[in-house]
Amino acid sequence: MQAVEDEVNRVIQLQLDVEREEMSLEDALASGAHGEFGAKYPAKVSVYSVGDYSKEICMGPHVKNTSELGTFKIKKEQSISAGTRRIKAVLLPI
Repeated sequence: MQAVEDEVNRVIQLQLDVEREEMSLEDALASGAHGEFGAKYPAKVSVYSVGDYSKEICMGPHVKNTSELGTFKIKKEQSISAGTRRIKAVLLPI
């Protein structure tokens, strides 16, 4: 868990720009964007890129730069199924 926390905070400190593009779900997946397993998405989706680090299909609000996030802290970790773990985390204000 500490390695995950450290990696997220490392990326936050890189001050990467977060960019949003709208495209078809098919184009988003073809571009390499990742989505939530089992989620149902509309035909047109928003794809958020965090520098060259991450590319995700997401419908939520976002920051313009990772520097706006503060410090990432894992609060809880649990098993949700065989071989799958879930973490609960918060962002502490800057």
